[in-house]
Amino acid sequence: MTKPENSRESEESFWLDNATLHIREEPDAKPAYDLEERTARFGEAIIDFAKRIPAGPLTERLISQLVGAGTSVGANYDEADDAVSKKEFLKCIGTCKKEARESKHFLRMAARAVPDLKSDARELWLEARALHLIFAKIWRSGKEK
Repeated sequence: MTKPENSRESEESFWLDNATLHIREEPDAKPAYDLEERTARFGEAIIDFAKRIPAGPLTERLISQLVGAGTSVGANYDEADDAVSKKEFLKCIGTCKKEARESKHFLRMAARAVPDLKSDARELWLEARALHLIFAKIWRSGKEK
């Protein structure tokens, strides 16, 4: 592992910008627990978000990368769900994990490129982080057995 132990704090520091952090006991919207549906909704939300990014030389590739990573999470989960072996399942789940992490990266870049979309990017980033953590846990659990 190459990330420092306090990586969660440094990951979130970008989004705070001296804002006061409010902790709620319940999230604004309850996430779907069906991962197929949840990853599909995430992909749809990424597409809708990407449509709001103004096209230009700076953002053209960013939009493409963001949509590619965000929609790949669900596609790879569907593939994992249909896997015929444990090895294939773990490979696909590992790809889900990577794509969710990549989505976080491109959402952060989108927030930097278009500051007006930062709060929407943050909401999607939080969901990408949650999906990344879910897939990381599934992958680790599968490797242990």
